[in-house]
Amino acid sequence: MKFKGINEYVLTLVLLLIVLNSCEKRKDPLIEINPKNSIVLIGNNLGSRMLNYGVFETEMHLKFPKDSLLIRNMCDGGDTPGFRPHSSRNSPWAFPGAERFQTELAQNSGSEGFFPTPDEWLTQLKADVIIGFFGYNESFEGPEGLENFKGELEAFIQHSKNQRYNGKNSPKLVLVSPIAFEDLSNKMDVPNGKKENENLKLYTQAIKEISFNNQVPFIDVFTPTHKWFEDDEDHTIDGSQLNKKGYEKFAAHLAEKITGIPNMDGGSKRMAINKMVNEKNFYWHNDYKIPNGVHAYGRRYDPFGPDNYPYEKIKVREMTAIRDTAIWSLLQNEDFDIAKTDAKTTELPEVETNYNLADEGEIIMYKYGEDALETLTVPDGYKVELFASEKEFPDLANPAQISFDNKGRLWVATLPSYPHYRVGDAKPNDKLLILEDTDNDGKADKQTVFADSLHLPIGFEFAPEGVYLSQGTNLKLLTDTDGDDKVDKIEILLSGFDDHDTHHAISAFSADPSGAFYMAEGVFLHTNVETSYGTVRGTNGGFYRYNPQRKKLERTVQVSIPNPWGIAFDEWGQDFFLHTSGPTVNWMMPSTLKSIYGVASPLTEDLIEEAHRVRPTSGLEFISSRHFPDEVQGDMLLANSIGFLGMKQHQVMEDGTGYKTKHRLDLISSTDKNFRPVEMEFAPDGSLYVVDWHNVLIGHMQHNARDPLRDHVHGRIYRITYPSRPLVEPAKIDGATIEVLLDNLKLPEYRTRYRTRRELMARNTEEVLGKLQTWISKLDKSDKNYEHHRLEALWVTWGLNKVNKKLLEELLQSQDHRVRAASMRVLRYMGHQLENSQELLKIAAADSHGRVRLEAITAASWLPEKEGMEILEVARQHPLDRWMEDSFKFAETRLTGNFLNKDEEENLITTLEGDDLKVFAQGKKIYETEGYCITCHQESGTGLQQAGYPTLVNQEWVTGDEERLIKLVLHGLYGPMDVMGNHYEGQVPMMPFKGLLNDEEVAAVLTYVRNAFGNKASVIEPESVKKIRDATKDRNGFFTPEELLKEHPMK
Repeated sequence: MKFKGINEYVLTLVLLLIVLNSCEKRKDPLIEINPKNSIVLIGNNLGSRMLNYGVFETEMHLKFPKDSLLIRNMCDGGDTPGFRPHSSRNSPWAFPGAERFQTELAQNSGSEGFFPTPDEWLTQLKADVIIGFFGYNESFEGPEGLENFKGELEAFIQHSKNQRYNGKNSPKLVLVSPIAFEDLSNKMDVPNGKKENENLKLYTQAIKEISFNNQVPFIDVFTPTHKWFEDDEDHTIDGSQLNKKGYEKFAAHLAEKITGIPNMDGGSKRMAINKMVNEKNFYWHNDYKIPNGVHAYGRRYDPFGPDNYPYEKIKVREMTAIRDTAIWSLLQNEDFDIAKTDAKTTELPEVETNYNLADEGEIIMYKYGEDALETLTVPDGYKVELFASEKEFPDLANPAQISFDNKGRLWVATLPSYPHYRVGDAKPNDKLLILEDTDNDGKADKQTVFADSLHLPIGFEFAPEGVYLSQGTNLKLLTDTDGDDKVDKIEILLSGFDDHDTHHAISAFSADPSGAFYMAEGVFLHTNVETSYGTVRGTNGGFYRYNPQRKKLERTVQVSIPNPWGIAFDEWGQDFFLHTSGPTVNWMMPSTLKSIYGVASPLTEDLIEEAHRVRPTSGLEFISSRHFPDEVQGDMLLANSIGFLGMKQHQVMEDGTGYKTKHRLDLISSTDKNFRPVEMEFAPDGSLYVVDWHNVLIGHMQHNARDPLRDHVHGRIYRITYPSRPLVEPAKIDGATIEVLLDNLKLPEYRTRYRTRRELMARNTEEVLGKLQTWISKLDKSDKNYEHHRLEALWVTWGLNKVNKKLLEELLQSQDHRVRAASMRVLRYMGHQLENSQELLKIAAADSHGRVRLEAITAASWLPEKEGMEILEVARQHPLDRWMEDSFKFAETRLTGNFLNKDEEENLITTLEGDDLKVFAQGKKIYETEGYCITCHQESGTGLQQAGYPTLVNQEWVTGDEERLIKLVLHGLYGPMDVMGNHYEGQVPMMPFKGLLNDEEVAAVLTYVRNAFGNKASVIEPESVKKIRDATKDRNGFFTPEELLKEHPMK
């Protein structure tokens, strides 16, 4: 008995010691986590990037294996406590009154739709716990913005405490500070973090203070991460964004701080849980950040969205919930059949095509091989051949962008998942292909898949470190680490790009002479990207420039533009771009002004003569090839894919400060209505390669995203040559010596020099700079291209991020204004390396040539107010021509902070008066809305005959029978028709407006077109629209011209 008693005593003591020991390790939780709690993360990029790794969610599930936690991440780049913009949300404000804490961000950015508000999402998720990540974006306002931030944060807390998202009680709120800034300046050209950390510490203290005052739990991650960053190991990719190891450490720290529960190993279960968390987040991302949301929630929901998106939303949430259950089952070691459960989710309805042309059977036939070639026409002397098609290479489906690498191989981005992934289908498997012609017969015979499992790679560009790629909301870097031509590492560099309209997302990448690349972005989008230099925000159309050497992103251009899919640089580094949805081509430099949120910077005049304007254009390239005739060198090429199916070639000429063009010829055209040229690039041998998207349907908004006739298998690449002239001997680039590479810079072909500069960036910087200096000294001063050769040398130093200051100053004084303008561009981006940059800018602002002065004016808009205004004051002393006036005015506005008045009175040209004039003015605004009437029929109403869009001027379809016109606008028009002696195929329909405009709006826009452009006709009344809408309410599908004319003959 004694023995038994002693054993019981010892056992009890041991158990007590174990409990006490565990109590020492387990700390008090910040908040209590209860079974089945809904935990939602909100806030900025620090939280948003957690979605890419899933480690925080994994930690939380492992700490509460029996509690069936539901965790959702609603964080997004650029979000603040009160400012959370979304393209399909009418207001960016997270709570009432949040707008009072913003100035520039309070500008109306044009977002529109019914995407749920933050409160509606939190209610839908029945949030019990909210973890907020704030302070990084705001810290760039410095000490001056501190009190405003405190006010915004406190207002957010008070609002949150007054909510009952779960239907029962206020959410438990936890606030997390920003992390510290890691000093990587000894490894890369990024900020050293000294100033950033001073501000981040201030904002961390502010969050702590406000949290304490409002009795909200607070986690300081600034202090521990600042200590972590003292280690030799990197925790971030650029100083501000955690890498994978950084997030693993951060997630473990965060989970332990919140719960008080020590971290555990988890072993193989941890891996299984993490895999399933990431699987769940794939579906959650396709819900909360649905690609192509403009059709699911936004201004283009009607007329086609109701056919499929309500069902897709239900299905994606069902499949997300199934993965929640799978996570809980794994934690309990229970079996769960995901595939079987997925099969029981909502069945998506079949979508019917609206492609109902009378000769549909003939049009949807696809041609192949010689039959396809016979439909193509090129001018005398030229030859077109098929390089590759989906017949030989089935992976060549929906090709969108091409580029030749330094080895002379053709890379192709393919998009069979376009317009975007449909939930329930196999996951996207778009690809980046390498095609080679190994036997030099002009046809591809070898394919390598560099990367697969992609989703809409609509832009890519090469760099020494890998391939930069557009992937929805992310800019990624793909790296082949072992040289087998297959990607081994994929890194998300920047997040927060908007893919609310998937064919408006960052695309058409094109590198400038430094290797920094430009990315096009279309209208409707609201991008917010957090970088180590601050948050970059873009609204609607424009361009970004990413400098890999400094890991720096800027919103280079923000203009009123629908959807640019073409950027090109000429011999002198001047940039040009397409509007795509419109026929316009613009010179970019005058618009490269530091943007104002929600405001479009000025555009220059259209460079294309009216008789040869076509749309939609895609792909832009300058002819620079000895294989092509001498007289066409420097010509601009642009492709078009509706109406005129082919490529226009325009001569480019100097026009004072700017440029003008003259149509030379149509380089290629086709009678095959499925021929869709979208991209081109000159090859190392001087031939021109052309991408054919090849699809019976074209247009994002004219057809349902799930229209069964959208093709996902076809794609061709053609090669254009000029057989009477020899092909160019491809220059050696890959593996060439530095001396050979430098001599390549003298070659006439722009693309050869472009690839050569890229190769030089991959070589040892000091070795290149040393040999470059020798090369410059040996240049022949009598050579007519001497100044251009020196400019190429300057560009090499720019690309190596070590600008040759002496050479730059010399070229800023060149006799050639084109060289001075190009050198001014280098000064703009490399001025931080020069002590006298301000003085050099002033000299450029007083230059004898307008183009150089304009470069200085646009550069000034990016400077602090004092320095920028100094430049403008110098420029003001010289003539401001038509190319410069608007840019100067905008730069001055940007610097002074006096934002432009967008509601200036317009001079309306019409005979209407009184109330009718007000209706006319309303109709004009509707007509000029991006994506509406103006896109096809143009500002002048004259349409685009070559592109297949009739004039609205003085024609009876517009000014005649009211009922016929109202029917046409409500239900759309599809099919061939004759207007004023011109025949139009009508292959792409005029979209129906019955779901987009109400009766008053339809009446207004029709009143406008009937009384604008010199037309005079009766005013349309809303009652007339309502009567016809009611009478035709059961109609599905477009009217055909034949049908309307039968019902309402021309008089």
